[in-house]
Amino acid sequence: MNKSTKKIKKPSPTDFGTYLRGQLKDKETKRHYDAYDKQLRVAYQILELRKKAGISQEELAEKIGTTQGNVARMESGRQNFTIQMLEKIAGTFHKDLRISIG
Repeated sequence: MNKSTKKIKKPSPTDFGTYLRGQLKDKETKRHYDAYDKQLRVAYQILELRKKAGISQEELAEKIGTTQGNVARMESGRQNFTIQMLEKIAGTFHKDLRISIG
């Protein structure tokens, strides 16, 4: 090793699952995580339904009475959903909307 080459110590990788479990011990962090997790799950379901149907965001937007931009936000988890909007989406894909508390 020459003088200009220094051995750089790489940080040890952190297992994300271990990190997440530690962070979720904080009640406030867990509350935010749980709320966002549910929204992302719904967003992913919408995206998958649309892809399976072979329609564009614009086509879905027309069917449910909104804009392509709103559909893009829904699919990325950046749009809050009303029950009415979820019913429109479910109906478009001939699916039942199921909501569970418990």
